[in-house]
Amino acid sequence: MAQNQQYYGRGQPQQHQLSHQVAKTTAAVTIGGFLMVLSGLTLAATVIGLVLATPLLVIFSPVLVPAAIALFLIFAGFLASGGFGASASFVFYWMYRYATGKHPIGADELDRAREKLAHTAHDMKEKVEQFGQHHIKGSQDT
Repeated sequence: MAQNQQYYGRGQPQQHQLSHQVAKTTAAVTIGGFLMVLSGLTLAATVIGLVLATPLLVIFSPVLVPAAIALFLIFAGFLASGGFGASASFVFYWMYRYATGKHPIGADELDRAREKLAHTAHDMKEKVEQFGQHHIKGSQDT
């Protein structure tokens, strides 16, 4: 009996570890076998259903295909509408937080881009004014 009471790292006897491992393996094999049987039954039911439904699909295809396309377009439209609405709501929320000074995510990047754009616009304005003055002086000299 003393030999069966050898301990592993966590302080459990060897006999307890072995029976626990056997129980886990048995449960895994049982569940795996059940899922394999269920998978086979599902495949068989799908094939039988397809065999039975094929003549009906062929007969009603002039009606079913346009109906399926219409349903797809309707569901796609609702999905797109919901996505755009959610995006717009988030953008309005972000703009509100930005306008009230709560510093939302990305506000620093937006401020840097705005400053860079303003600086570039100012530089372009100066270049246009210099070009205009140079061009006007050049046309008066001739």
